[in-house]
Amino acid sequence: MSLKESIMSRLEQFIAADTTGYRKKCLDLFIKVKEFTVGQIHDLLSKEYEVTRNEVASMIGYIQSKVGILKSHKKSYKSPTIYTVKDEYINLINNYLKQSPVLDVM
Repeated sequence: MSLKESIMSRLEQFIAADTTGYRKKCLDLFIKVKEFTVGQIHDLLSKEYEVTRNEVASMIGYIQSKVGILKSHKKSYKSPTIYTVKDEYINLINNYLKQSPVLDVM
């Protein structure tokens, strides 16, 4: 199994466990806006879903560490972590989301 196939399999498992729709919406936001902090994602998701900041932080950590499609960086020691989708997975995620569209919140 290639790396992209492995990532796709993990992405499908991640989305399959999405009973509320906010996992898919989170990925859609990353594709549209490119980079976020946990606080920014939480602010956008909480407009449409009942989700806590801790749930969002946990979900983003899972996407980064287990699904493997996010990278993170900090501008300085005290600044919040900024998450972005790895360039090589943007089309993969975009194509997957097109198969099952998400409602637009922005």
